[in-house]
Amino acid sequence: MNIFPTQIEELILRTPHLSPHFQCVLDRQGRLDTLTVRVERRAEVAADAAERAGATLAELVKNTIGVSVAVDILAPDAVERSMGKMRRIVDQRPAAR
Repeated sequence: MNIFPTQIEELILRTPHLSPHFQCVLDRQGRLDTLTVRVERRAEVAADAAERAGATLAELVKNTIGVSVAVDILAPDAVERSMGKMRRIVDQRPAAR
């Protein structure tokens, strides 16, 4: 199934305790691909409130896009920033043989 970062971003923007700084991390467990959304909490938001917002985001992704994702809540400024475009996709899957 194809998932676009803009779909995830739209859902993050609907979740007030989360910042728009995120990455989608692809991995593989056995024969299945997994997706983890790493997203920063807003600076003024307590960690426990941000964790609840992360659970809400996972539910939104499942209900809207139809896939299950893990959500990792990060501290503000934890997602790598660059001078150009932000790297939204981090592919950690092993290369095909």
